Amino acid sequence: MTRHFLNDLDLSPEELGQVLNLAHWMRDHPYAVKALGGPQTAAVIFDKTSTRTRVSFSAGIAALGGNPLVINPGEAQLGHKESISDTARVLARQVSLIVWRTYAQTDLEEMAQYSRVPVINSLSDDYHPCQLLADLLTVRDHLGELRGKTLTYLGDAANNMANSYLLAGVNAGMDVRIAGPEGHLPSEEVIRAAEERAAITGGRVTVTTDAGAALEKAHVVATDTWVSMGQEQEEAQRREIFGRYQLNADAMAKAADDAVVLHCLPAYRGAEITSEVIDGPHSVVWDEAENRLHVQKALIAWLLVESERADEETVRTVRQAMSA
Repeated sequence: MTRHFLNDLDLSPEELGQVLNLAHWMRDHPYAVKALGGPQTAAVIFDKTSTRTRVSFSAGIAALGGNPLVINPGEAQLGHKESISDTARVLARQVSLIVWRTYAQTDLEEMAQYSRVPVINSLSDDYHPCQLLADLLTVRDHLGELRGKTLTYLGDAANNMANSYLLAGVNAGMDVRIAGPEGHLPSEEVIRAAEERAAITGGRVTVTTDAGAALEKAHVVATDTWVSMGQEQEEAQRREIFGRYQLNADAMAKAADDAVVLHCLPAYRGAEITSEVIDGPHSVVWDEAENRLHVQKALIAWLLVESERADEETVRTVRQAMSA
């Protein structure tokens, strides 16, 4: 069966641990796994502009022995001259992997439905699951065991990052607190999915408008831009709405003494986060950005192995590394 990664809960708690273990090992052995040797081609499709996603997937696919075929906005007939289902059927006969940064989550689900090769969500309007793999690896590097740690997210709590923090955090057994203003909180569907997974892992779900309560003794504090793509005309209004959720020195004073700070970038200094915090001693933002490369390589190798699309040497190396 072909495995896809479309949202954070597409990995079981055990599988999440496997991917993080593999990423840690592959970071120390960057060219040891040639899961895309040949070179095989991976289609990397962008409907939105990108820096970290483009670089990390392109570099990662190359390091795995593959050829990244980057398709920029407007360069393909996907979704306008040709249906998603037909595109999936065509691509799956010519490439070994499809990575797609797009808008609608339903489009990714349709691509996966008709693809016989793994499909990876590199960002949609609803989720950013690859970013959360990087975030969890970064937190584990700095704080050790994820289970039982408190992760607080501040700001626009109705966006893709808030959704993924909630789902991925409880999948790792964390106490996840999401704080934002009324009207900008996760949907009931996302909260329900998080609570169901938390019941399995021992994680906890808190959704609140009280930033101070959410920050109390938190081990991890995260935020994201208040102005996402397509919201530029609302910038002044959104700065006023989210102003009391800024990640600044006063906010960090409420968190645990050894708390770490995450931001998926790009950051708007002086808006959702201050320079004092992002450049300060709690910040692990640059490690987080690097770890996108390592977790995505691990994810690709894991998906190919689990989909029975990897050679024997890759299978053997990946399985040994996951248990190391």
